[in-house]
Amino acid sequence: DRKENLHFESKAVHGALGTEPLTGAVSMPIFQAVTYRHPALGESTGFAYSRLENPTRQELERTMAILEGGIKAFAFSSGQAANMAVFSLLNPGDHVLLSDDIYGGTFRIIGDVFGKYGIEHSYVEMDDLDAVKAAIKPNTKMFFVETPTNPMMKVADIAVLSEIAKSVGALMVVDNTFLTPYFQNPLKLGADIVTHSSTKYLGGHNDTLSGIVVVKDNEEIAEKIHIHIKSHGSQLAPMDCWLLLRGIKTLPVRMDRHNENAKKVAEWLRTQPKVKKVYYVGFEDHKDYATTIKQTRGFGGMISFTVDSFETVQKILRNVDMIMFAESLGGTETLITYPTTQTHEDTPKDVKEKLGITDCFLRMSVGIENVEDIIADLDRAMNS
Repeated sequence: DRKENLHFESKAVHGALGTEPLTGAVSMPIFQAVTYRHPALGESTGFAYSRLENPTRQELERTMAILEGGIKAFAFSSGQAANMAVFSLLNPGDHVLLSDDIYGGTFRIIGDVFGKYGIEHSYVEMDDLDAVKAAIKPNTKMFFVETPTNPMMKVADIAVLSEIAKSVGALMVVDNTFLTPYFQNPLKLGADIVTHSSTKYLGGHNDTLSGIVVVKDNEEIAEKIHIHIKSHGSQLAPMDCWLLLRGIKTLPVRMDRHNENAKKVAEWLRTQPKVKKVYYVGFEDHKDYATTIKQTRGFGGMISFTVDSFETVQKILRNVDMIMFAESLGGTETLITYPTTQTHEDTPKDVKEKLGITDCFLRMSVGIENVEDIIADLDRAMNS
């Protein structure tokens, strides 16, 4: 297949089929159909019912499998639904190791939902390999790793952790939401499964709730995820699949701009008297910088920072103008979030404090606007 030899940017634009074969439509149509007519008994077009397969969703899933380098991808109604499917691979009595600094929704799924089904879990600092090895139990069946983490920007060595997971017969799962396959390819580094809240950078326009799971090479795991999505009915609707396909076409150019802008904003934040600490994986003095350089091609658009007082937090959130005080990340617009009461509301207070998610902590998703306007808005909101 000639497409195999294309560079990432070209694969993102052209997808799997790319065009619709019957009409030659260069934008894959939205197949807003529930059921499909069969030619005769025992004959099929390959489609029967949209909960099972839909042509628009199939194009998205095949495109994501190509971009992440897996055998099969699945498109879900949200990132939470995607993670639910992955954790459903565990059986009662199994143990899962998770990044200690993880998205609050993942914290809720594994504690509140799966805890009552007899699945054990432990949180560990994934960039501390001794701590990881010490946390492994005889029943550890999965490592669930965010890298970089949300919101403390810790970085885990995917290749090394994949080796450790393999050595104990555990699955290695990586949430690749922050960097996307454009900057980071966990499956090529040894991971078994990649998940995304594709609501974020893959969609990229703050208009589509969605999740993606990509399986590297294990047909049995792919079949289990397929049965989950078929049974739970948590698949992504055709219109949302189309919006995601459209978003992916510009993923490389958007990620380049997010990357470029975030570096400048992070450097500017470090010069500000009211800013006490900036968490950004692109700083050469970030403790995991060597790992980042080894396994990624970019730093992404995410920054967290601590300011001098709760009053400064209130001032920034009240006064930003072009920048928006809103949850989520990864869209074209710059968003600023207060993790303590928003993204990490469900994370227990003592865990938040241990991680550094305090009342003076902010997270920023740097958009693709002109970087001078982003900095000027922040400056006015914080210092005027």
